[in-house]
This record gives sequence, structure tokens and C-alpha cells, in this order.
Amino acid sequence: MIDFRYHIVSIVAIFLALAIGIVLGSTVLNAPLVASTEAVTAQLRARNTELQGQINVSQARDGAGDTFVADRLPQLVQGALTGEHVVIFEAPGADSKLRDPMEHVLTAAGAVVSGRVALTEKYLTAEQAGLVDELATRAKPATLEFSLTATPYDKAAAVLANAVLTSDKAQAGKDNPTASGVLDSFQRDGLVTLEGDPGKRATLALLMTPATPYEGETAEAQNSALVSLAAGLDDGGTGTVVAGAVPPSTTAGVIAAVRADSDVAAKVSTVDNPDMAFGQAAVVYSLREQAAGDAGQYGLGSDATATEPSPTASSTPTPEAGAGG
Repeated sequence: MIDFRYHIVSIVAIFLALAIGIVLGSTVLNAPLVASTEAVTAQLRARNTELQGQINVSQARDGAGDTFVADRLPQLVQGALTGEHVVIFEAPGADSKLRDPMEHVLTAAGAVVSGRVALTEKYLTAEQAGLVDELATRAKPATLEFSLTATPYDKAAAVLANAVLTSDKAQAGKDNPTASGVLDSFQRDGLVTLEGDPGKRATLALLMTPATPYEGETAEAQNSALVSLAAGLDDGGTGTVVAGAVPPSTTAGVIAAVRADSDVAAKVSTVDNPDMAFGQAAVVYSLREQAAGDAGQYGLGSDATATEPSPTASSTPTPEAGAGG
């Protein structure tokens, strides 16, 4: 029979084993463990320093390269959009810092910027979809027909495009008699603000996206409304480019929504880095490509198909008769 002394001896043995383990852990085993930890930490610090150096070099090179392009941007785009008229649309939250640079590069390319149509937050508010539908239906010219499946934003896009765009270059730059009434009604109800003279018909449209992607439960609907606008603008003129600065790691937002819609992506171009000089050049080249009937998805994002459009082929000069070989 196990007596009380057996229990006492067992308990003492357990505590003695724990004490021995603690002593061994803090003396015999502790030194190698500390040394190993310090060695790993030193390796990680060295690797971190190396990687940070590589990042700094990469950023310096990228900055220098973009500065080089920026200094020569007017020459790079010169004549690319000669004879074209461009109207600029801005989504709510579009980066105001890109306004002047984009207008300057379009002008340097030979385009005439007719004006700017900035959508307000109210335009994309779900509660105002009925108002958008009502305005579009009321402002619809007799020559324009809506699809039976058209959403309020499909209708608004068609009406706005009909007011400010044309596919007939002979009409470019000329006043559209119905434009003022359409634009005034949208502006009077707080859906858009106007700058310049967008009523003078443009041939191409540039839609600037929000500086940061929309978030929350309404984000998908807001993106969808702007995709509808891009598609409608493309149908109204000779082409549309959607542009906005998007971090390469981001897979959300208007540009991603355009690229994810195969029907829209087949006819509307996107550029995801207009905050960079070569991205601004890509916007110009994309508009030129649109005018020629082609489309593409450009920039640095994972869903882009190329960094910029392929350069147009130039004709080979023909030697003059009698010229030397």
C-alpha cells in the first residue's frame, strides 16, 4: 500500500527535476540558444540593409528615368493628336493634381481640349439613380434610342456622350445645339460641374478615375456606373481612354472593373499610371490608338497587357531619283 511518505518523495522528486531543468536551461542550453539567435538577427539585419539599398537604387533609377521622360514629353507626343478634339470627364474623387499635367500633354500632342465635365458625388449616389434616369430620359434627343435593358447610368452615358462627342471629324469643334440644354440640366440638378466649353463637339474622351478606389457596399455599383459611362462615351465618339493612378498591388477600382468586362475592354483603353511621365505619354498614344480603332490595357498593374501602346509604323523614306547609293 502506497503511504504518505511515498507521496512526499514523489513531489520532492518532481520539484527537484524542475529545478535541475531550469538550471540547465539557463546555463548549459542558454548560451548556444542566445548565440544562435544573435547570429540569425545579424543575418536578417544585413539582408534588410542589402534589400533597402536595392530599393533605394531602384527608386533613384525610376525617378531619374521618369524625369528624363518628363523633360522630353512634349517632343515625345508632338503631333500625335493633331486634328483631334478631346473632352475630359472626371469621376468623383479624381486626383486634382493630374488636371493640369494631363491637359498640358494633350495640348502638346496637338489636341484641342474642348472642356471638362466633372461628375459629383450625387451622380453616383444610389438614392439618386431615379433622378439620373429621369434626367436622361427627359434630355434624350429624338435620334437617340435606349436599349430595353439600359440602366439609368447607361442612359445618362448615352445622353452625355451624344451632347459632347461626335464620330464625324467635320463636326469636331462645332457647337452641338442640344448640348447646352443637356449639360445645363445635369448641372442644375447637381450631378455635374462644367469647365471650358464641352458643348463644342469632341472626337475623343478621357475619363479620369478616383484617386483611391471606392470602398464599402456601394463600391461595385459606383464602379459599374463609371464603366457604363466609359462605354457610352466610346460609342459617342471615335474612342475613349480611362486613366487613373493605381498602385500595382491593387486589383480593385474603376480601371480593374473596365479590364474585367471583356466587352468594354475590347473597345475602351485604360492607363493605370498617368501620375508618371511615361504614363501620360501612354495616355496620348492610347487616344491615338483609339482614334485608329484599336484598344488596349496599359500600365504597371498585373491586369495590364503592356506598359504602353506599340508605336505606329513609320513609312520608309523613298530615295530621290538620281540619288547616290
